[in-house]
Amino acid sequence: MLADFLVSLRDAHIAFNLFSYLTFRAAISFIVSFALTYYLLGLYIRRWGKRMYERISEDVPERHKVKEGTPSSGGVVFISVALLTTLLFASPVPEILAAVTATAVMGAMGLADDLSKLKRRDKKGGLPKKVKLLFQLALGLMFALVSLHIFGEKAFTTQLLFFKNYFIHMGWLYVLFVALVLAGTSNGVNLTDGLDGLAAGVVLYPLVVFGIIAYIEGNSKFAHYLNVLYIKNAGQLVVFATALAGSLVAFLWYNAHPAEIFMGDTGSQALGGALASLAILTKQEILLAIAGGVLVLETLSVALQIWYFRLTGGRRLFLMAPLHHHFEKLGWPEVKIVVRFWILSLLFSLIALSTLKIR
Repeated sequence: MLADFLVSLRDAHIAFNLFSYLTFRAAISFIVSFALTYYLLGLYIRRWGKRMYERISEDVPERHKVKEGTPSSGGVVFISVALLTTLLFASPVPEILAAVTATAVMGAMGLADDLSKLKRRDKKGGLPKKVKLLFQLALGLMFALVSLHIFGEKAFTTQLLFFKNYFIHMGWLYVLFVALVLAGTSNGVNLTDGLDGLAAGVVLYPLVVFGIIAYIEGNSKFAHYLNVLYIKNAGQLVVFATALAGSLVAFLWYNAHPAEIFMGDTGSQALGGALASLAILTKQEILLAIAGGVLVLETLSVALQIWYFRLTGGRRLFLMAPLHHHFEKLGWPEVKIVVRFWILSLLFSLIALSTLKIR
């Protein structure tokens, strides 16, 4: 919004014309988001760290106990900064407003969980699952209505991989589909957020992927060349993705091992909502399962652990779930697990990008 105003001043000085370029807006949003998050997180740790702190669950390896009392809910800072930066440097098109709303709602749900756990002084509590599902369904309906406005006859569809301009039509089941994408992605990020720097680094690569996809789909020539859906205002989502990436990199500055702060459910739920929003608004929901491959593996490890435990009457498929705890139990150092999972996330993201050409 600020950027649009600055563009209107280009007759006064040619420098303001820079804000008419999407690539410049994306770059400046990354820088501003990083700088603000870096400063405010440092302030948050010093002033609020003793009030918003982490309670370590009993269902994690013993060596995690030393992290008890580390400042938490850092997502309040870096998500707020990312959303504010997005609103400053992106145009207020429906895609941006929908993405910001979904991220804010999911973050608010996560904050309610964090505050409830802090009040109870344990890792239990939080919003009831039914309430969360209701919010996710409401967001699904919001995305369905936004899709009607943006996509017309393709509103209730998702684009199939490896086929040129082939869409799966779902009708009003699309609302449920979107709710599942939101829930699945946010839960995936939440489960991955178990080691210093793990979730932030893993999410960073898919964010970049969907930023690139948004740029491509917002450019008629690129969209036509790669046989993806052309979406007039999709390019504005690049600003959303880069603002989140900037704030996430600044968060990693403090969250790298040994972590000075954790993102909490506030950050993990909001990041899941942001990633899901980017996938939904670019009609690439299925591609999210590839770009977010590490999130899928972490979620599957928990589901398989529960299934196998019940099937065998108490035996375990993994030493501990989610998957990163399994490797901890094998004796891998925490930093090695984190870096290797980052590498896996990069590989999954590159595979996801390659599918744009394989159609």
